[in-house]
Amino acid sequence: MKGDGSTIYGGRDTRNLPAYSVAEVAKYLRLPSATLRSWVVGRRYPRGKEVAFFRPLLQPADASPVQLSFNNLIEAHVLKALRTEHGVSIKAVRDALDFAQKACGIEHLLLSDELRTGAADLFLDKYGQLINLSKSGQLAMKRILEDHLKRVERDQRKLPLRLFPFLARQALHVIAIDPFLSFGRPVIWGKGISTAQIADRIDAGESINDVADDYDLETWEVEEAIIYERAA
Repeated sequence: MKGDGSTIYGGRDTRNLPAYSVAEVAKYLRLPSATLRSWVVGRRYPRGKEVAFFRPLLQPADASPVQLSFNNLIEAHVLKALRTEHGVSIKAVRDALDFAQKACGIEHLLLSDELRTGAADLFLDKYGQLINLSKSGQLAMKRILEDHLKRVERDQRKLPLRLFPFLARQALHVIAIDPFLSFGRPVIWGKGISTAQIADRIDAGESINDVADDYDLETWEVEEAIIYERAA
């Protein structure tokens, strides 16, 4: 184990290893599975009398069967910030990402801490041009992007270390997805208790107070875990 928390398996960082199905990541991030799948494997669409294909935005950790890594999860979390009422144009996002990455000399921009700085402006400017986004819409999207980036905690090298997904009370950092805890499944942060385990015990008929006492949790922490697990 390294000082920054990264564990290497056969020369590969744990954060790059296949760990999740598309359905699991979609559930954890509150995304439609079909949307996430189109980002990962691409999407066919009609163009005149022919059928065209949008290349995927993300490269999955494993392509057959499709398995996503923790870093893929972070990329999808950041992409979610671009979802507005008009949806996400795969081509526009990819073109804007390519432009910003080349202009800034950054690979894997969706994972980079540079999205907090000028790289975000370059990306959003280009994306706004491609989808004819108004100035007010661009400002709103920038704020949404910033809010999503704040949920990603980074290590000493500024690489994503854990994600605090949005909850019923969004300001809270109660539930964490950490590739080094519980095989990357959501847990109560600081306690390491699986949110799925909590929800299963409640479904089995146990009371919130009893579960909270058993795990030394506050009742509101148990409630947040239940909402997170069952709201999808």
